[in-house]
Amino acid sequence: MNITLSIDEDVVKKVRKIAIDKDTTLTAMVRDYLTSLAKSDATTRKAHANNLMETFEKLSRDMGPHTWTREDLYEERLGRYGR
Repeated sequence: MNITLSIDEDVVKKVRKIAIDKDTTLTAMVRDYLTSLAKSDATTRKAHANNLMETFEKLSRDMGPHTWTREDLYEERLGRYGR
């Protein structure tokens, strides 16, 4: 896909010089940056999800089988606060 960007001419000149020093092109630098940004976002989300799962596993306790129903809890709450 082709995109058009508005970038200050001085910035473009400086970045082109950097690209030459790195034996690449401005286009390749922009493409690589955007690709790494997209990957890092997915990587960050996955890392957060993994940390959350590890926390669940570490802190979870077996509470045994529950013998109540949602309706039981609702009835208890209504009784506590008056109908």
